Amino acid sequence: MTEFEPIAGLAGGALIGLAAVLLMGACGRIAGVSGILGGALVPGAEPRGWRIAFVVGLPAGAALAWRLGAGGAPEIAAGWPALVAAGLLVGIGTQLGNGCTSGHGVCGLARGSRRSLVATTTFMAVAAATVFARRHLVGG
Repeated sequence: MTEFEPIAGLAGGALIGLAAVLLMGACGRIAGVSGILGGALVPGAEPRGWRIAFVVGLPAGAALAWRLGAGGAPEIAAGWPALVAAGLLVGIGTQLGNGCTSGHGVCGLARGSRRSLVATTTFMAVAAATVFARRHLVGG
């Protein structure tokens, strides 16, 4: 079980918001990670440089924070097959939902998008149901 750390959550949320504002101000783009990743993977799509830098910066920033002592290394109990399946399901979900948590939950809600409100409510409800099922019905 993890401990709730409000200062870390507040700092992380503020940094995510700052990154979204900076990307919108500098590039005029919404910080939807699934769209950014999708655009980085399309051969010949332009511009790709900022997309690749953004995607590389996500794990690099986490690694830097860990090296600077901002938390322990994550412990992942799942094996590679489960992680690959989870990644594919998330990718399919972002295509079906026309966006991800960052695009809908951070940027879309901030813009007052009704579609983002429905999407965010849906994925939060599904997440809550999944946690409930995993902890109380399947065991864990």
